[in-house]
Amino acid sequence: MINFIDLKRQQNEIRKKIETRIKHVLDHGQYIQGNEIFELQERLCNFSKANYTLCCSSGTDALLLGLQGLRMKPLDGVIVPSFTFASSAEAISILGGIPIFADVNKETFNLDPEVILKSIHTAKKENIKLTGIMTVGLFGQPCDMDPIIEIAKKNKIWVLDDAAQSFGGKYKNKYVGTLTEVTATSFFPAKPLGCYGDGGALFTNNKKIYDIAYSAHLHGMGKKRYFYDRIGMNGRMDTIQAAILLEKLSIFKKELINRQKIADLYFKYFKKLKTKISFQNIMPNAQTSWAQFTIVLPKNIDRDLIQKKLFSKQIPTAIYYPIPLHKQKPYKKYPTPIDGLKNTEFLSKSVLSLPMHPYLKQKEIEYISFNLDKIINKMIT
Repeated sequence: MINFIDLKRQQNEIRKKIETRIKHVLDHGQYIQGNEIFELQERLCNFSKANYTLCCSSGTDALLLGLQGLRMKPLDGVIVPSFTFASSAEAISILGGIPIFADVNKETFNLDPEVILKSIHTAKKENIKLTGIMTVGLFGQPCDMDPIIEIAKKNKIWVLDDAAQSFGGKYKNKYVGTLTEVTATSFFPAKPLGCYGDGGALFTNNKKIYDIAYSAHLHGMGKKRYFYDRIGMNGRMDTIQAAILLEKLSIFKKELINRQKIADLYFKYFKKLKTKISFQNIMPNAQTSWAQFTIVLPKNIDRDLIQKKLFSKQIPTAIYYPIPLHKQKPYKKYPTPIDGLKNTEFLSKSVLSLPMHPYLKQKEIEYISFNLDKIINKMIT
């Protein structure tokens, strides 16, 4: 069986160094807030060029901390795509905010100025106080940020970037992390930069936002222990996870280069095949981290059957995301534009993600492409 994501091959390259790092944590015994946390934060600042990085317990918690840092209040409206993982809207809802679900661009799969303007209109129509936009760098590609930020400035609202998948990506040659006022990412094991458990980080150049998030991730603690400035949470990262991430970060840039090479090989093989498959359009001013390699299947194709047939050939696949958030039970009550979310609904029915990781071999990519082409052509004819 080909691995959808192969963490073992990566581990083989750095296992000894990881074991040394973990042993050092076991030796010093600072399992919470150990020096590795602060070393990782410094290195992540250097990587992203952000002034402040706060490591925390998950990508979801990074979103929560970011929203707290931005002072989002209950009943505040936040524009968010429906074509995303639950965490994006979940974090807004948990804090009492109102997710205003937006459609995505059919080509880039991300928010764009047109859909944001429609959602601003929706907020006004519903008499919701709009305070922010949460962009999502789906499958690794950041949004087209400059026009989005321009819209935000005109409407006096903030932008928080959910970069759970896009950390390591670039926009206009700037790494994700400083594209918006606040960026949140995830270090879930399957992410381009992942630990061996849960973890996340918040990035910002704004010290006030950082200070609020830092306090909130320690239960709202102030300058003195057991003296609280706000309601917070237990959002700390474990020291062992930081130790693991330090070694993974040392090979991250090399892995990003490998991910691009693998994507290029997929494109090369698919060009030679008969099947007309569409891909996520990568903007010329952006570089994706290729968290996923996702295709759009031809119309009127049984996606479930394709998955079964590929699995019989030892090829795993995944669907991100089969049901948009605005159609999920907990989120149906939240507002959507009057003309619906047509692109979101189309993509949710049509996308299919293929194996993608930095250690995928050329012969595996050729095998995947050949079999997918063969299966689809048989179904069409």
